[in-house]
Amino acid sequence: MSEPTTEAQSPTGGVRAGLERLGPLAGRLAWVVPTLLTLGIGVYHAGRPLLWMDELATWNAVNRSTGELVRMLHHVDAVTGVYYLLIHEWAALFGRSLAVLRLPSALAMAGAAAFVALTARKLFGNRAAWTAGLLFALIPSISRYAQEVRGYAFVVLAVSAATFLLLRAIERPSVLRWLPYAVSLAVAGMFHMISLVFLCSHVLIVALRWWRSRDRRLLVGFPLTVVVGLLPVVPLVILGQRQVGRQLGWLTKPNLPYIADVFWRGLFASGWISLVVLALAVLPLAWDRGRRPALEVGLVAVLPIGLVWIVSQGHSHYFFDRYLLFTVPAWCVLAGAGLSRLRPRAVAPLGVVLVLLLGLHDQGAMRQPYARTNWDARSAAAVIAKGYQPGDGVAPVRGDIAYYQVNIALDYYLPDSVKLKDVFVARSAVARGDLYSTPCADPAACLTAVDAPRVWVVTTGWSDRPFNGFTAAEVKALTAAYPKQTSTPVPGMVVTLLER
Repeated sequence: MSEPTTEAQSPTGGVRAGLERLGPLAGRLAWVVPTLLTLGIGVYHAGRPLLWMDELATWNAVNRSTGELVRMLHHVDAVTGVYYLLIHEWAALFGRSLAVLRLPSALAMAGAAAFVALTARKLFGNRAAWTAGLLFALIPSISRYAQEVRGYAFVVLAVSAATFLLLRAIERPSVLRWLPYAVSLAVAGMFHMISLVFLCSHVLIVALRWWRSRDRRLLVGFPLTVVVGLLPVVPLVILGQRQVGRQLGWLTKPNLPYIADVFWRGLFASGWISLVVLALAVLPLAWDRGRRPALEVGLVAVLPIGLVWIVSQGHSHYFFDRYLLFTVPAWCVLAGAGLSRLRPRAVAPLGVVLVLLLGLHDQGAMRQPYARTNWDARSAAAVIAKGYQPGDGVAPVRGDIAYYQVNIALDYYLPDSVKLKDVFVARSAVARGDLYSTPCADPAACLTAVDAPRVWVVTTGWSDRPFNGFTAAEVKALTAAYPKQTSTPVPGMVVTLLER
């Protein structure tokens, strides 16, 4: 007679035992797949979208010597200076192609995905870690700013790291646990000062934890760590306060319809995904085990948005979706926790697939060449490079649309062999220590002084307006000195060759 088969010896029992052994390993590695997925999506077609105005401002700054860049930061963009210095050195080491310039942001956003998964695992368990991390990787706005030559991805990384490191430190307060938290605070403040509003959420988290534990180490360690972390930010605060008019003067006071209609769509770069994430984020409040950690993460997700909106009702306005992108990791932790607890268990992977499908159109659209700008400086530069002759001058449009930075776009896309003399510049931006040059007060005199045999006029708009954006004095000087005109339209721009 054969001996009875035990549960462990049965096929189903063996599979179950194997899964139980893999469970702890899967939990420890829950951050790996979201990290790699976020990086992969971030670098996918990263070089395809054309540079837009904010990215051109970055190139304007970093395409200088270190000394020239530091001098510029004393006049403008001090709050972005740390990022500019980082990309300055990165470009010196690895080159200036679009994919290369955007890679640091992709790496930073991948690091943020790791902290999203680690935070979800600490508060809600392994399934929540996997779900939250994958949701984060698939949010269109995350890959959008993973392909941006600006510092927003580093802010998302710093704030998501700070939240995880805070939770880790308050469990067992020690210098070695508080120190990384201080570093994350400093990085967040140096890459985007507005993001430091998340500290208000952290103060409340520490207060709630202290109320339950009465651990006096929290009352000493946390405030001291915050002071240490914010010390490097103080010089930027002082400089930034002097420059606030130039930095944020374009923002307007936010109203409630803006929040309801525009803000959430911009925060997630998808209206449908914003609805799904917000709906899932409230689910952890419905179950007892999830209510306390959901409240803590909810403070990081909700409170900064509310506080920045309130502050923006005053004279200075700061409320803008990408300025609050650092709240998305907290929203994903909450949504991942809620989705992972739904039954049957197959609902969680189906929910992740749903987010993937809902975001496909937006993911594809943001990787098109004209996703961020409607004028094609790369094609304009190709026209100039093809017809270039030594000694040529250039007159890129400035005036009221100088912030388009057409001259910087041409500088980026033109080959190094093309050397053009800017005919309407009295003093260069580098000489001024600024993002913008000083235009000539007397265009005719400047043309005479440059004495270029031909001039390339480059403007935005349509082919029937080759001098769109130029002043009447500039148009008169150009047409008087160079009567022969040959215009070539490119998408959103006109390139006109003027000859004597």
